[in-house]
Amino acid sequence: MLPLIDIGVNLTNNRFAGDLDAVLNRAAGAGLEAVVITGTSLAASRAAAELCTQAPALPCYCTAGVHPHDAKTFTPDTATHLQQLAEQPAVVAIGETGLDFNRNFSPREQQIAAFEAQLALAADLQLPVFLHERDSHPEFESILKNYRDHLTDAVVHCFTGDKAALSAYLDLDLHIGVTGWICDERRGRELQQLVRHIPLTRLMLETDAPYLLPRSLSPKPKSGRNEPAFLPHVLAAVAQHRDEEPALVARATSATARRFFRL
Repeated sequence: MLPLIDIGVNLTNNRFAGDLDAVLNRAAGAGLEAVVITGTSLAASRAAAELCTQAPALPCYCTAGVHPHDAKTFTPDTATHLQQLAEQPAVVAIGETGLDFNRNFSPREQQIAAFEAQLALAADLQLPVFLHERDSHPEFESILKNYRDHLTDAVVHCFTGDKAALSAYLDLDLHIGVTGWICDERRGRELQQLVRHIPLTRLMLETDAPYLLPRSLSPKPKSGRNEPAFLPHVLAAVAQHRDEEPALVARATSATARRFFRL
């Protein structure tokens, strides 16, 4: 087994409610050293921080933030509550925050306001940022440029963009998170070509479970649920398309994750 860290897993999702201990035991059995639970709303961030204190079978850390889908719920009080949450040792980043103009579950103006507020909070607290971007690259990049010099670090989680977007993010000295999207022989073709251009010191791995079940997984769980134990399948695809040994990629991405999140 190779040492791995899953930097993005939604363990507060209700699809894990019935067997979370078993999920974490399987992850540990698959070689994972730690997971970072994604905070997607104030309530989910609180739940994630609480989960980290429950001494699970695997070391757990978390982010604290409001996803662009929930930006309509963001208020000045939200920022205060996130700041208070960030005082807990388990909270290692601000986010998931960013822009999502694909589905627009929150109005764009509110997404931008919540994004900027969370970038400012991360800068004040000197915590890294866990970022989401979908169909909003020009606005996303423009806003990030205004804050980048004040941020310690930032990772574009679940990167699925094109070559121009990747170049722009690397020019901004951002990290890149890769999920099971790379295991998809249909949608993942562009990422399969681009992953070799991400420096190992900027690359991290994630499942985004329970979403994005790797299509390379066989047999697939009847539930269709992704989980951290399947991260080795992401590793295998990344190593294959970089033409590198899985052990090298595992060691490097885990070292990058430990350094990025200060684990």
